Parts: sequence; structure tokens; C-alpha cells
Amino acid sequence: MRGPRVWLWRWRRNPLRRRADVVEGWLVLGVWLLTVLAGSLAGVTVARSMSDGLAHQRAGRHPAVAHLVAQAPQASAARRNPLPGERVWAEVRWTAADGSARTGRVRVVPGSEAGARVTVWTDHRGHLVDSPVTPGQAALRAAFLGGLAGAATALVPFSGGLLLRVRLERRRLTAWDTEWARLGPQWGRMV
Repeated sequence: MRGPRVWLWRWRRNPLRRRADVVEGWLVLGVWLLTVLAGSLAGVTVARSMSDGLAHQRAGRHPAVAHLVAQAPQASAARRNPLPGERVWAEVRWTAADGSARTGRVRVVPGSEAGARVTVWTDHRGHLVDSPVTPGQAALRAAFLGGLAGAATALVPFSGGLLLRVRLERRRLTAWDTEWARLGPQWGRMV
């Protein structure tokens, strides 16, 4: 059975306190501080970098109006009514910012008529790109990746401190075994 827990017991004056207890106390404190600082710094840095990168990506993508070259194929021969949100690949034509006519393949609603208007996203050279993420999606991605990076970074000093504590514990047990081997036989003569 254990008695009540005493705060900061490793730093209090006590005749039973060993040097290993003080070392372990400082080690635990240092590891926790390093874990929190490294994890927080890595998480904030990655989140900020991801947020800036996605904002730069949004700024570099521009919508353009394109028209279907031919009627879009049906979703499936077995189904007449497409599922909600289902898309098929179709050829479209649009005019780039420099005035040149461009063609490419994008996903459109199944069965769309030839000449139907479709919004496509282009980069500064007029090439097709994916639609940019919304600011809300960008914030969610940045927060998720920042949290993941922070947790992964914090795991390094935490596991290093855990390994050091295991080594300290083994060293302490070896010292106890040595001391018991020296004093244990004397106890049998006293009883």
C-alpha cells in the first residue's frame, strides 16, 4: 500500500533521498518541458507553413468558363439516373488569359449536352489544375497536419526520456542488489 502522494518529493530534504532520485526528478521535468516546447513549436510551424502554402495555391488558381466539346457520356449503361455527385470525364474547350484556345479533360455531370458551360480552374500559364481548397478546408488541413507534426515531434523527447528513466531504474536496481548482497547475510545472524 502506498501512502499519500507528496508533491515535489524528489527535491525535498530527506535522509532517504538518493542522488538518483534528484537526477530522475530533473530529468522528468526537463523531458516534459522539452516535449511540450518541441511539440508546440513543430505543430505551429507546420500549421503556419501549410496555411501559407494553401493560400499561395488559392491565389495562383483562377476560374475560367469552358464549354463541352461533345455530349458527356452517361454514368453507366446499367443505370439511367446518375447518382448524386457522380461525375464522368469529358473534353472541354476554353480561352486562356493570353487569348489562346485550350482543350482538356475534366469531370462533368453525366449526360451534359455539347456546348454546356463548365467552370474549370487554371494556373497562371493557362493549364488545367484542381480546384483550390476553401479557406475552411485549408484551416482544417493546416490544423490537422500541425497537430500530427506536433505529436510526432513531441514523441521523440518523450520516448528518449522514457528510455533514460528505464536506464536509471535498472542502475538503481543493480545498486540495490549489490547492497543487498553485502548486507543480506548479516540479517540472518541478527535474527
